[in-house]
Amino acid sequence: MSFMQAIIAAVLQGITELFPVSSLGHAVILPALLHWHIDEHAPRFLPFIVVLHVGTATALLLYFWRTWLSLARGLLGVGGTRRAVHEERHLFLLLVIGTLPAVVIGFLFERGVRDLFASPIAAAGFLVANGFLLFLGERLRRRGSASGERRSLLEARWREALLIGLFQSTAFLPGISRSGASMVGGLVVGLKHEDAARFSFLLATPVIAGAGILEIPKLLRLPVGAGGAMFGGPILWTAGIVAGVTAYVSTAFLLRYFRAYEKSAPLDPFAWYCWLFGALALLRLLIA
Repeated sequence: MSFMQAIIAAVLQGITELFPVSSLGHAVILPALLHWHIDEHAPRFLPFIVVLHVGTATALLLYFWRTWLSLARGLLGVGGTRRAVHEERHLFLLLVIGTLPAVVIGFLFERGVRDLFASPIAAAGFLVANGFLLFLGERLRRRGSASGERRSLLEARWREALLIGLFQSTAFLPGISRSGASMVGGLVVGLKHEDAARFSFLLATPVIAGAGILEIPKLLRLPVGAGGAMFGGPILWTAGIVAGVTAYVSTAFLLRYFRAYEKSAPLDPFAWYCWLFGALALLRLLIA
């Protein structure tokens, strides 16, 4: 992988991890479409993708640092009123419960889905399916809105956090967006778009950090002859920083976007993109 390819992959990761269009799907499809000579079956490919994810997780941690600091204070029972401490502990519990499905399912099926990571055709097909997921989420949200007002994140219950976590777990399939699936889960349980996105972004930090903890040691142990020098050197870490900066900007944009278009169907444009790009990529890969 050249320096330019790594930077393009980093920018793509920083955008598509937060935008509900599947970062993993794009990371698998784009090299195939551009005929990049990258061995996606190589043991170093997945760790490289994970390092880009770690850059994204760092950006999310920095963007929501006040939230994470408040959560820490709430757990310790300091720095606020009794009500504030209760709210912070409630949010922390929601995050823990929402993270559990990805941890359990990832542990049980990680080896089974790993082969799909290197299949551009499978990723393109699932990207089309992701479009239907987003589109259906907006239709279900409209039906729910007819029967009651949207709720804030602090009004969510633990069963709803668990359901959102189950939605998030579908992103183990390349082409299904983690952020998109968890946002749809949030809309299904009655959250506003902005709150669904905020919860999705907060959930991303432990999930992505956990993946990094598991995979980065494998990357650092790669011998020079197997690409360890390249993937453990400046190309890797520069790409991680680029992914982080791009993710930070993407987070700020999306939260403002969902706040501005709460009354419409803000996930629909992303659904149309997934249908178009996924279908064209699938057609191109099948006739290649």
